[in-house]
Amino acid sequence: AALLPRAARGLTDRLYCGRRVCYEVLGVSRQASKAEIARAYRQLARQYHPDRYRGEPAGGGGGGAQAAHEKFLLIAAAYETLKDEETRKDYDYMLDHPEEYYRHYYHYYSRRLAPKVDVTIVILVTVCAISVFQFFSWWSSYNEAINYLATVPKYRIQATEIARQQGLLNKTKEKGKNRRSKEEIREEEEEIIKDIIKNKIDIKGGYQKPKIYDILLFQILLAPFYWCKYVVWYCWWIYCFTIKGQEYGVEEKLYIIRRYMKMSQSQFDSLEDHQKETFLERQLWIRENYEVYKREQEEELKKKMAMDPRWKRYRRWMKNEGPGRLTFIDD
Repeated sequence: AALLPRAARGLTDRLYCGRRVCYEVLGVSRQASKAEIARAYRQLARQYHPDRYRGEPAGGGGGGAQAAHEKFLLIAAAYETLKDEETRKDYDYMLDHPEEYYRHYYHYYSRRLAPKVDVTIVILVTVCAISVFQFFSWWSSYNEAINYLATVPKYRIQATEIARQQGLLNKTKEKGKNRRSKEEIREEEEEIIKDIIKNKIDIKGGYQKPKIYDILLFQILLAPFYWCKYVVWYCWWIYCFTIKGQEYGVEEKLYIIRRYMKMSQSQFDSLEDHQKETFLERQLWIRENYEVYKREQEEELKKKMAMDPRWKRYRRWMKNEGPGRLTFIDD
């Protein structure tokens, strides 16, 4: 009697085996091992499986094929509940604590609706896919920038002159057996010019040459290193310039100016050198000087917009026509 399953109260439909005790469905005790549960399931499954049922009374109580099918579904539900250690632990807890109604619902549906694939694997695959797309997208933008610069006369003439000085263009015009068509020679010369532009021009900003350490995957992997590096740098900044009161160097001044302008490192690096020299000459790392510079830039922008004919036409259109009106005026 001690080995028989204890009668459970509070069993509900839609949870595990419904109003039936899963141990009773399989005919095993609560102390049964996984092997005993699997053996009992196989025996009952062979007896009640719809493909093996041949019209004999289902379970000795009649009912035919439909009853056998429902019995098989109940057996399968009982086995699914008891074969997993975690699910079996939750089920045993429900049998011992039937009063905790909402807890049982939570544990049951949280396990049923949990993703079958490990979330860590999903996140890793997603990050890798984004990183690959990011890297090839950057390469595409970089190649577009190189192709554009190769069409600009200023850079093309300089690159062609460098190629002639290095004797690269003469190699393309070979005679004899190695003689090639004009189209092949033109394509090779174009590639030589683009290679020289790549080596001589430092493209910054959104079209700069992609680096593998800038993709999302490496940024996540190196995040602890960057965080520790920032903490060390911040402590050094506080010690040198706040505690000891040292004067700012050129790099520190440019860093403060960049923070005032709310620009990223790549955006600030894309500025011309003479612009940075102007920032240093005007001592924009001092907050008051930067505020004056900012107001001057705003006033200059207003003047340019006021003198711009396109802006004048836009203001005139806003005054006379305004948005939301249908008009046939092309301008």
